[in-house]
Amino acid sequence: MAERKRNKKRIQEVSEPTKEKAVAKYLRFNCPTKSTNMLGHRVDYFIASKAVECLLDSKWAKAKKGEEALFSTRESVVDYCNRLLKKQFFHRALKVMKKKPEKDASEAAEAKKEKSVRARFLELSFQDESPGTPKKKKEVKKKFKLEPHEDQLFVDGNEVYVWIYDPVHLKTFAMGLILVIAVIAATLFPLWPAEMRVGVYYLSVAAGCFVAGILLLAVARCILFLIIWLVTGGRHHFWLLPNLTADVGFIDSFRPLYTHDYKGPRASGRKGSDKDGGGASAKAQRSDSDKSDRRGNGPPLGQRQRGRREDEASQHSNGNDFEMITREELEQHTERYKFNNQQSLTPTCKT
Repeated sequence: MAERKRNKKRIQEVSEPTKEKAVAKYLRFNCPTKSTNMLGHRVDYFIASKAVECLLDSKWAKAKKGEEALFSTRESVVDYCNRLLKKQFFHRALKVMKKKPEKDASEAAEAKKEKSVRARFLELSFQDESPGTPKKKKEVKKKFKLEPHEDQLFVDGNEVYVWIYDPVHLKTFAMGLILVIAVIAATLFPLWPAEMRVGVYYLSVAAGCFVAGILLLAVARCILFLIIWLVTGGRHHFWLLPNLTADVGFIDSFRPLYTHDYKGPRASGRKGSDKDGGGASAKAQRSDSDKSDRRGNGPPLGQRQRGRREDEASQHSNGNDFEMITREELEQHTERYKFNNQQSLTPTCKT
C-alpha cells in the first residue's frame, strides 16, 4: 500500500510540471502579446485580462470523461496563473510614462508661440472645407516604459506581465530542419545523378532569367514614365505595373497593369470648354433651324409656333379657357370679313 501511494505521488509530481508547461506554452502562443524595451532588452508582454479569457477558451476549460475542468471560473484561472508566476514563466511589470525633458523658460515660450501660430494657420486653412462637420482631434499615443514590479502577484485586470518562458515554435523548428537538410543536400551535389543535376541547372537558369527580367522591367517602367513626363511637361503621370516594387504579394505586384494621373489645370479648362461648347452648340442649333426654315426642310415657322402655343395652352388650361389662335389666322379672318362686306355693299345692275 505504501509503495502504491509513493508511486501515485511521483506520477502527480511528474505530470503537474508537464501540464504547467503545456498551459504556459498554449498561453505563450495564443494570448495576444506586444513587444517593447525593458531595461535595455527587447521583451514581450501581455495583459492579465486577455490571458484569463484565453485560458477560459482553451481545452482545459472543458470537462472530460472522469476528469474535472481545470479552469471553471476566472478565480481558478488567476490561482493557476499565480502558480505559473511563482515558477517564473513570466513576471509582473509596471508601466511608467515617459516624461519630456524640462526646457528653459525662453524656449518654452517660443515653443508655445510656434504652436499657437501653427494652430491658427491650420484653423484658417481648414475653415472653409467642411464648416458643418466637427473637427476630430488627433489621437496621441502616450509613450511608456516597463519596470519590474515590487509585488509579484497575478491580478486580473489591465496589469502587465512580461514573458520569461520562450519556447521554440514548431514552425521555426521545422524551417530550421529543412534548411539544414537543404545545406547538406547542396554539399552533396557532385554525388547526385546526372539527370537531377541537369534539371537543377535548367531551374537555376530559369530563375536567373526571371530575376533579370523583373529588374529590366523595373528600369523600363521608370524610363517610360520619364519620357511621358518630359513630353507632356509634367502633366501626365503614367506608371506601368505600379505595384511591381511595392511591399505586396507576388500576384498583387502585377495588378493593376497601369495607372494614369493627370496633373494639369483641369477646372479652368473644363469651365472654358463647357462655356464655349454650350455657346457654339446653341448657335449651331439656331443656324440649323433658320436654314431649315429658309430651305423649306420641315414644317414652316407658323405651324411650329402654333403647335408650341397649343401645347402650352393645353398644359395651363382648366377646360374653361378660350381657344388660342395665331396672328396669321386673325389676319386671314379679318381679310375674309372685309371681302364679304365689300361684296355685300356693291349695288346689283338691272338689265
